[in-house]
Amino acid sequence: MQIQSAFSMSGAVLAVRGSVVDVRFEGGVPPIRTLLRSGASSEIAIEVMAHLDAHRVRCIALTPTQGLARGMPVTDTGAPLQAPVGPGILSRMFDVFGQAIDRQAPPEVSWRSVHRAPPALAQRSTRSEVFETGIKMIDVLMPLERGGKAGLFGGAGVGKTVLLTEMIHNMVGQHAGVSIFCGIGERCREGEELYRDMKAAGVLDNMVMVFGQMNEPPGARFRVGHAALTMAEYFRDDTHRDVLLLVDNIFRFIQAGMEISGMLGQMPSRLGYQPTMGTELSQLEERIANTDRGAITSIQAVYVPADDFTDPAAVHTFSHLSASIVLSRKRASEGLYPAIDPLQSSSRMATPGVVGERHYALAQAIRRTLAQYADLKDIIAMLGLEQLSVADRKVVARARRLERFLTQPFFTTEQFSGLKGRLVSLADALDGCERILNDEFADVPERSLYMIGAIDEARRKTVPAPETATAP
Repeated sequence: MQIQSAFSMSGAVLAVRGSVVDVRFEGGVPPIRTLLRSGASSEIAIEVMAHLDAHRVRCIALTPTQGLARGMPVTDTGAPLQAPVGPGILSRMFDVFGQAIDRQAPPEVSWRSVHRAPPALAQRSTRSEVFETGIKMIDVLMPLERGGKAGLFGGAGVGKTVLLTEMIHNMVGQHAGVSIFCGIGERCREGEELYRDMKAAGVLDNMVMVFGQMNEPPGARFRVGHAALTMAEYFRDDTHRDVLLLVDNIFRFIQAGMEISGMLGQMPSRLGYQPTMGTELSQLEERIANTDRGAITSIQAVYVPADDFTDPAAVHTFSHLSASIVLSRKRASEGLYPAIDPLQSSSRMATPGVVGERHYALAQAIRRTLAQYADLKDIIAMLGLEQLSVADRKVVARARRLERFLTQPFFTTEQFSGLKGRLVSLADALDGCERILNDEFADVPERSLYMIGAIDEARRKTVPAPETATAP
């Protein structure tokens, strides 16, 4: 499928060490990042990573190297790894090589190198606009930026993929542009489930999926993000459409780079990460940008090893984001879903000049109330709620009601929870929080505010019997 050069060269395999392949060329060596092919039917793809001398190159295999042996011929394709672009890629699912993996006929496409420079500063747009998700907690406390980058941070099993899938469900229907889902090193079943769900929802026509799953070699996982970005840039620059780029999981991109760095024998940096981690991440992230022709809005799941937010992978990723949504294992254990920690999460859009004075003041009041409640928890645990002053007890009541109101049943979890999903507008979410802060719902039981949409549902909600109660 890759474009062959008229000046392609032939070489021979010198050594194979896992995914690292050394190749010898007699006439001259191909440039760095050139794609080479080997194997009985050219099925083994290899990318040039380093020049060892005038005749030898060190490469990383993008496919498994079973069957590769010393002395086997290697063909230089004369071009780097390429991604398919064009209207034909819509509603399709691809691997890192641009091959359709949805059991349908290959689409009619043109090809473009996955290695591209970020847009020049003069082409970038500087306007700030909020991107609504329909999720109360996010829209009120950490609004996303249209054309910005948002990160979902959390350890294993706290709900990053569920939250990302819910955002796709909520946004794809109302998002007029193109959505591109990039799966980097995640579970294979998630890709299949997402494809089925999007098809059932009827939103696949404006969506492209690209996968480099966890069972694939590190070379493929490392390049699949670049392939997805190349497709996103086509829709932004050539068709002038807004693009929603969803990445699950950006940590696996860093992890694949770490594996490649180790196999190439580079000196490891802190905690075993590659010394070039910052550069590699920047080369990917800086291509996600607003221009005068269109915008790429990116939402990225970020796995945090051992829930340690000082891990270099998390720290480097933080620096590129306009909004950080931090998921908390403690909140997940309390049944408060989405399990977002409102005090650790932040957004640069949460300023009076962007969201407006009322929204900003409400968000600050909510954070202040929740922070006061967090400070009072130790006293309550030791002495009990009765020992608090009347004012502090009111703060606790407001905070607990806010916590429960900011939970939300998801469309993507209906089959597990039995609760119908809710899409809540920003106006309804702000109205509910304001009325709770004004003590309008002081007489309503806390559990009536749990897992509802708009605030008026709390009055109508039937309190379940104790044995079937869903409130924490």
